[in-house]
Amino acid sequence: MAKYAAAVDQGTTSTRFMIFNHSGQVVGVDQKEHEQIYPKPGWVEHDPLEIWKRTQEVIEGALRKSNVDPKDIAAVGVTNQRETTVVWEKATGKPVYNAIVWQDTRTDKICNELAADGGQDRLRPKTGLPLATYFSGPKIKWILDNVPGVREKAEKGEVLFGNIDTWVIWNLTGGPQGGVHVTDVSNASRTMLMNLETLDWDDEILKLMGIPRAMLPAVRPSSEVYGHARGLLEGIPVAGDLGDQQAALFGQACYDPGEAKNTYGTGCFMLLNTGTKPVPSKSGLLTTLGYKIGNQPAVYCLEGSIAITGALVQWLRDNLKMIENSKDIEPLARTVEDNGGIYFVPAFSGLFAPYWRSDARGVIVGLTRYINRGHIARAALEATAYQTREVLDAMNKDSGVPLTALKVDGGMVYNELLMQFQADILGVPVIRPKVAETTSLGAAYAAGLAVGFWNNFDELRANWGKDAEWHPKMSAEEREKLYAGWKKAVERTFGWVEV
Repeated sequence: MAKYAAAVDQGTTSTRFMIFNHSGQVVGVDQKEHEQIYPKPGWVEHDPLEIWKRTQEVIEGALRKSNVDPKDIAAVGVTNQRETTVVWEKATGKPVYNAIVWQDTRTDKICNELAADGGQDRLRPKTGLPLATYFSGPKIKWILDNVPGVREKAEKGEVLFGNIDTWVIWNLTGGPQGGVHVTDVSNASRTMLMNLETLDWDDEILKLMGIPRAMLPAVRPSSEVYGHARGLLEGIPVAGDLGDQQAALFGQACYDPGEAKNTYGTGCFMLLNTGTKPVPSKSGLLTTLGYKIGNQPAVYCLEGSIAITGALVQWLRDNLKMIENSKDIEPLARTVEDNGGIYFVPAFSGLFAPYWRSDARGVIVGLTRYINRGHIARAALEATAYQTREVLDAMNKDSGVPLTALKVDGGMVYNELLMQFQADILGVPVIRPKVAETTSLGAAYAAGLAVGFWNNFDELRANWGKDAEWHPKMSAEEREKLYAGWKKAVERTFGWVEV
C-alpha cells in the first residue's frame, strides 16, 4: 500500500519537492533557488535547464532527508509559476531561448499592436484575460519573431512550447525519450490562447498571434494520469498538474463557490471559486480556470493578480542591502509606530489587477526628513495589504458575494505584523492554515485523487486545520483614511513609461 503523495513545486525564485502523508502532513521537503536573469530593464528570464537540474536535485534531496522509498509514493503532481514561457527542441530537449518569466514586460509592443483593433479587452470574452504582458501567448510570439529559425521549426512541429508545468512533466516522463507533452486547463487558461468554453486552443487566436498549433501541448484535466516518471521516481504515475495559484486554492480546500484564498509569494494572488460557470469581470479581475478533476465539470475562478509583494522584500534585501534576510523585514518595520506618512507602490513591472497598466513604475511618496529605514520597511509590507484590499473590493463587486474571511498561505503569512495589518485594512478575519505550503499540497492532492490515494473532497477537507487567525482592530475611519492615501499614491505611478 502506498503511504505518500508528492509534488514538484516549481516557483518563480525556487523549486521544491514535498512529500505528504495521507492526512496532508509534510514528511519530506527539499528546496533550492535558481538564478534570476535581467538582460534589460523590464526583462526577466530563467534558464530552463537550470530549473530542470534543480528539480532533480530537490527530488533526490527530499527522498534522502526523509528516508522515503520512492515505491511508497502513490503519485506525483506538478505545480508551477504560471505564464513563464519555454520553447525547446523536441529531439534534444534544448531550449531555443531562456524562459521568459511572467513578470517580463518586453511584449508590451505586441500587446499594444493587438489592442489597436478592439482594445485591451479584445480577447476577454473568449479567454477571460485582458491583453497584457503577463500572459504566455505574446511571449511565444516574441520568441517566434525574434529567435532565428524557430518559426520554421515550429511550423514543422520540431519545437515545443510549454509553461513550466509542461517543461517539468515532459522531462520527468522521459524528455526526448518519449516525454509526455501536456498541460492542464488551469495553466492553459493563462496563455491567452485557450477558449474558456471549449477548454481547448482557439484557432482564431492562434492565427491572430501567428502561433502554430503543432507546438502546443495537449490540454488535459488537472487530475489524471498523464504518464509515468523516469529516473529517481521511476514508474510513479505523474497524475496532477495545476498552476501554483490554483494549486493553493485546491490545497486550501476552497471547493465551494464563494470560498477564496490569497497566496503571498513573489507576487500576491487571490482566487475566488465561482463554480462551474465562468463569471466575466467588469472590475479588472481575470476569469480563469480553477481546476478540473478527471471527468467532472471544470471549476472557474475570479482572480486578482498582484505582480510584486514578496519580491519587494527581496528587492530591499538584494538591491538596497537594507536587510540580511527576508525575515528581518518584520523586526525592522516594528521599530516604528506607523508608516510615517509614506506609501510604497511597487509597480516594478507595471500594475496588474485591477489596473492593468504597463506604463506604471514604482514610487515612494510622502517622503520627509523624518522618514527612516523602519518606515520604508513598514510601507513595503503595507503595500502588500493595500494591493490585496484593491483586489478584494473588485471581487466583491464582480461576484456580488461579500467575502467574510480570507484564507491565506505562502511565505509571507508568518509575518505577524503584515497579517494583522491585512485584517485591519480589509475589515475581515484573516486565517492561516496548519500547512501553509498549500501550493505543493494542492498538486499532491490532485495527483493522489487521480490514483485513488484520496477518494473525494471530504477526505481533503478533513485534513484542513486552522493554525492562526487575525481579527481587525482598526477603526473604520482610520482604515478608509489610510486606504484613500494609498489610492492617491497609486495614481502617481501612472504614465511613467511611454508605451
